[in-house]
Amino acid sequence: MGKVKTHKASAKRFSVTGTGKVKMNHAERRHKLGKKDQKRKRHLRTATYVEGKMADNIRRLIQK
Repeated sequence: MGKVKTHKASAKRFSVTGTGKVKMNHAERRHKLGKKDQKRKRHLRTATYVEGKMADNIRRLIQK
């Protein structure tokens, strides 16, 4: 049986905290920032957590 490999694209986008939560950054923060107001950009700066079944899937992909 071969090794279980990490899904590298997911590993670059998500991380698992010490308590087991899956952390991710918000999207839409790369370009066209002039038309987004300051409050929206400020809230996009903060990280958020993935919930539910999607978090389980991501944990399986990145082997954590």
